[in-house]
Amino acid sequence: MKTLRHAWQFLSGTKKDPLSKPPYLLKQRSSTFFITLTVSLAIFTDIFYYALVIPVIPFSLTVQVGTPEDEVQRWTSILLACYSLALFVGSPIFGIYADHTSSRRWPLLIGLVMLAGSTVLLCFGTTIALLVVGRILQGLSASIVWSVGCALLVDTMGHAVGVAMGYVNTSMSLGLLIAPVIGGAVYEAVGYYAVFYISFGIVGVDILLRLVMIEKKVAKQWLPEDDDSTRERLPEPDVEKAAHVPTTGADTLTNSDGSNGTLPAAAGKSTTEEPRQRITAEDKPQENSTGGLADDAAPPSSTQKWRKKDAALVLIKSPRLLAALYGIFAEAGLMMGFDAVLALFVQNTFHWTSTAAGIIFLAIFLPGFLSPLVGWLSDRYGPRWLSFGGFCALVPLLVCLRFVDGDTVGDKVLLCSLLALLGCAFAFSVTPLMAEISYVIEALAVRHPGIFGEKGVYGLGYGLFTMSFALGGTIGPLWSGYVVAGAGWGTLGWSFAIWAASAAAVVFHLA
Repeated sequence: MKTLRHAWQFLSGTKKDPLSKPPYLLKQRSSTFFITLTVSLAIFTDIFYYALVIPVIPFSLTVQVGTPEDEVQRWTSILLACYSLALFVGSPIFGIYADHTSSRRWPLLIGLVMLAGSTVLLCFGTTIALLVVGRILQGLSASIVWSVGCALLVDTMGHAVGVAMGYVNTSMSLGLLIAPVIGGAVYEAVGYYAVFYISFGIVGVDILLRLVMIEKKVAKQWLPEDDDSTRERLPEPDVEKAAHVPTTGADTLTNSDGSNGTLPAAAGKSTTEEPRQRITAEDKPQENSTGGLADDAAPPSSTQKWRKKDAALVLIKSPRLLAALYGIFAEAGLMMGFDAVLALFVQNTFHWTSTAAGIIFLAIFLPGFLSPLVGWLSDRYGPRWLSFGGFCALVPLLVCLRFVDGDTVGDKVLLCSLLALLGCAFAFSVTPLMAEISYVIEALAVRHPGIFGEKGVYGLGYGLFTMSFALGGTIGPLWSGYVVAGAGWGTLGWSFAIWAASAAAVVFHLA
């Protein structure tokens, strides 16, 4: 029983005995650096595994499964869409679960179990059905990593939310950058199964870090309240305490109803800068016929209890949130649309092997390393113009893809140049929107103190983010696959440009 108790304390982080000794290396295991490293590796592992087989799928479907050549493009798009569909369904479920569980670590460990099952199925499956099930499990695992991992980063990084989301985007870019290259090269040199041996090794390191990591709110059971490691967290979404703290001047936000709310400023920033970025009149819930919250409703007292459906409704109705979610949806569709067609396009047009088909992805994903810088700019200046500029830049670049239509050196250079510029535009379009999810939640929490409870709704917020990303990832590969097969590469470019233009129009109205 003692062993079981120690095992439970290790997994849950709950301090059962007042005399319990703190975990070994507690400060290091709960540090901002280590938590950021763990979440970043979890996201990298998910994306690496997803992208590892992108250049391999067209070849393995023929060799391993025996799919006819004329069916390869269709099944490639379907397998990519299965992943995104599972991601779409699982994200809100696991996001809500993460907001209600005592630890965000538990869902992350559950995701590892799903990832292990997916790896086995995709490695040894020799039928389309097994590959589909494997991709679905992989998508469910990813839904946990993205929704829970992003929420954990927001808990950890404090007001540097944009920088945190920059690390997420960098991890994603790194996985998308090296995985296709490794997958294509290893498949060509050694064969199909060797590709998955790499996955097993990375998953092993991921398991170790997730088991060792300790959340800051768990570490607080042993660390003093005034310890520096506890100061890096975001303020709790229900700012009831802040509402009762006397404030003056720029530290006070005056609502339209005459009540005051406060939003603590990040270290190194003036208090007048935070409200300008994160709180606008658009976040006030609107009156509706079903008795919803009105704009002029006074914030509840500290004793009033909000219903969970009220909190979710206020969050979902925010115009800022809806605009950000649409931008994320469009960016994911555009980016993942290339995953379904780029390898086959260069194979058919330039007659490249799987190795070369994997290397071409370097051009589009290498600029993703700009994401932390873009996130810092978003924290400082707000997300609107950065994201709007990124989507506007996508439009002419996507249209120009139609000029790549032959097997010449000029066509190859033009394609690589366009892909590199597209990668830069992707970094500017999506990173600020990822941070905007947190900005919206903070703004609503200040306007309606206590509405999100003690645990907050960052899991739900980033679950909605992941849903939007997954929906785009479902539509994008199907769109690109069927358009290229039916109308050609040039048509795909201008149709994607229209999609990017619609996202620019929506994002322009961000506060």
